[in-house]
Amino acid sequence: MTRRLTAMFIVAALCCIAYPAGAQGRGGRGGGRGGAEAAQPVQMSDQTMMGRIWNEGMMEKSQAAALAQVLLDSIGPRLTGSPGMEAASRWVISKYQSWGIPARAEQYGTWAAWRRGPTHIDLIAPRVRSLEGMMLAWSPGTNGRAVEGEVVLLPEAADSTAFKAWLPNVKGKFVLTSAPRLSCRMASQWEEFGTPASAEKIQADQTALTTAWAARSRAAGGAATMHARLQAAGAAGVLGMNWSNYPGINKIFGSPSQRVPTLDLSCEDYGLVFRLAQNNQGPRIRLNAESQSLGEKPVFNTIAEIKGSEKPNEFVLLSAHFDSWDGSSGATDNGTGTITMMEALRILKTVYPNPKRTIVVGHWSGEEQGLNGSRAFSEDHPEIVSGLQALFNQDNGTGRVVNMSPAGLAGAGPVLMGYLQQVPSQISGGITYRGPGAPSGGGSDNASFICYGAPSFSLGALGWDYSSTTWHTNRDTYDKVVVDDLKNNATLTAMLAYLASEDPRSMPRDKASDPATGQPITWTTCTKAVRKSSDSTR
Repeated sequence: MTRRLTAMFIVAALCCIAYPAGAQGRGGRGGGRGGAEAAQPVQMSDQTMMGRIWNEGMMEKSQAAALAQVLLDSIGPRLTGSPGMEAASRWVISKYQSWGIPARAEQYGTWAAWRRGPTHIDLIAPRVRSLEGMMLAWSPGTNGRAVEGEVVLLPEAADSTAFKAWLPNVKGKFVLTSAPRLSCRMASQWEEFGTPASAEKIQADQTALTTAWAARSRAAGGAATMHARLQAAGAAGVLGMNWSNYPGINKIFGSPSQRVPTLDLSCEDYGLVFRLAQNNQGPRIRLNAESQSLGEKPVFNTIAEIKGSEKPNEFVLLSAHFDSWDGSSGATDNGTGTITMMEALRILKTVYPNPKRTIVVGHWSGEEQGLNGSRAFSEDHPEIVSGLQALFNQDNGTGRVVNMSPAGLAGAGPVLMGYLQQVPSQISGGITYRGPGAPSGGGSDNASFICYGAPSFSLGALGWDYSSTTWHTNRDTYDKVVVDDLKNNATLTAMLAYLASEDPRSMPRDKASDPATGQPITWTTCTKAVRKSSDSTR
């Protein structure tokens, strides 16, 4: 999931919606960590389509957990342009084909291809300690050998000229480039256990340290310029720290512009090495980091579809980005969204093999670099954009879906409400309806379609501490997946896709009005896809 967020307004809520005939269950209230208090799933009548979808998705026939385990444990992260992404695409295509669903990889551009290898980083002086750290994506390695060097701080240079004068000192050394944390405890612990005076002091000291360090970074010229200068000066590597505000968890990003081995250390270990360097206690590290830069390689979206039997040129699009950052397994960003859409299409193929409209699944590449895969697809397939009945996108963690919105489409709201009223209350009872508000200009791949005015809807999920613990972190792993929620979301998506496919109406595309002015809301502008890594400004 990219960083921009959608602003939405709560205007109504759905609760206690009845099951289809022959089904029993219990609804609940949306919102909060608990959401709907769902009973254990029970078999429903196969006499209704909703019952058949429920039984396929929520009972023992579900394949959600097994699919997630293979994708996240065996294949792992799916960095754009990496061999892991290619392997994941081949696996997804093979699964769809085993279910009798045509699938393909569709190229939209090229990207800097990179393969991660093992990383070992150790403090060897003034004492020995193995450090917790990993390379950032696209970092060069150490060419198959262990490199030892002194650790130094980014200098307190007055300006760029002073920084250049310092550069000869960096040959063969590792440079610390981030401000450390004075405490790696969560803020909530300081609030609960610290005295007000000590909590205020450490916060003030941290702010002063971070501000002063930002001046050092500016004098060095910013990340890309700094890397080029450090490379030219013969630096052994760069060490940084991007803490998530949660113990043991860091954000792990990367950039093709890196020029020297670049590693992220845990908050605790970075602080250790920083203090040793700051106090002239002679820290030295040994690094052996393997990686391969594979050049500019083709990048693909992975597409599957079930052809419509009556309206093949109208489309229901199930959307989730496939790529991830490379710091962990990409479980909740966005392996869970990926499995939601795979399992939804499997369910539909089993119980609804001849939909009226064509149902397409888009597993997008390049979302983390700016929605590039989905933007390219919308540019390359105007017939799908113009014929879109509904798009359902999921990209915000492992939790069950608890809110939906028609975004900026006023007339779509009642249609979505009507769909949800046909969904069993064990699922719909926890969903809050939000909107219509301004359409999102970013955030996730539905933005690549809503900017054209196409009906594109986000399935918003419970957080499960997503922002701190799994979003772009080194702890986004299979154990964070909530399997019951994953089954819930796949079943909901299959039901929504079925209802949108069967709907005799076309989804309204009239834009909502600003309540304050009565005028149509400001519509987001479509951004062109970046189709080559060298053209990216990110």
